[in-house]
Amino acid sequence: MAVLDHLILKVNDLADSVAFYVGILGFTNEGASGPFTVIRVGRDCQLQLAPWGTPGMEHYAFSVSPEEFEDIFERVKAAGIGYGPSFHAVGTNTGPGEEIGARGAAPTLYFNDPNRHLIEIRAYPVA
Repeated sequence: MAVLDHLILKVNDLADSVAFYVGILGFTNEGASGPFTVIRVGRDCQLQLAPWGTPGMEHYAFSVSPEEFEDIFERVKAAGIGYGPSFHAVGTNTGPGEEIGARGAAPTLYFNDPNRHLIEIRAYPVA
């Protein structure tokens, strides 16, 4: 079975993007590697931020623990980032919602990163 290892994520402003992925989502900045800034998402996955410019509009969904979900939600609200319960409701500042993902239904929250990429967080129930 294949497992996602990393994504190269095009960004417009590297500093703003690092601040978002570290400060809002709580990921870890592992520094530079060639032209990329490496952001650790989890034990086995990383984002490699590439300052190559982007129109945005990509969608990235991250599964987080229920505690991380609440922490991220609080940071999103504190930062004044528009959010919503689904992809078509970003900016309504309502939610969370619940949608189906890779492991079934889970609470979800959608918002945009500084590059206009659509970010989704979801918290599957702990078994």
